[in-house]
Amino acid sequence: MTGGFVALGFDPGLATTGYGIVRACTGGWEVVAGGVIETKKGTPRADRLRMIYREARSLIEMHRPDGVAIEEIFLATNAQTAMRTAETRGVLLMAAAELSVRGYTPLQVKKRIAGYGKAPKSQVQAMVQRLLRLSEIPKPDDVADGLALALCYLFDRQGVQSIEDAYL
Repeated sequence: MTGGFVALGFDPGLATTGYGIVRACTGGWEVVAGGVIETKKGTPRADRLRMIYREARSLIEMHRPDGVAIEEIFLATNAQTAMRTAETRGVLLMAAAELSVRGYTPLQVKKRIAGYGKAPKSQVQAMVQRLLRLSEIPKPDDVADGLALALCYLFDRQGVQSIEDAYL
């Protein structure tokens, strides 16, 4: 299938940033690509962030998405982890600066994809598999999260307010 609006979703993380690229097509959605951007522990943080930026720019240039969804930072118990995630999110925002960018909290993603804001990760992953008609759940989890974020962007664009709307 070709044509249709393409959304790129990023699940930011300094060690592993998941991404998913989904195209809206007649009768649903199709996966264009999915994967992770990984950086090695022990590498200076600035170098890791530069790697993430370059990989994100490369994905954008290669797939030319119409819009980008990046997970919002949620309150974390570990301030250091939250800071690293926020830095990664900032780098992704810069990489996508010329595109339409939307942010979604984990609660919003769960509500949109699974119909319940406190849905377990496994339920969200199963719904991503079902919505995208995949033979298995995308692995690792970061890829499923990236695909879920891309779907949220497409849902917004298509006026889908709940998972039930996606099936009407």
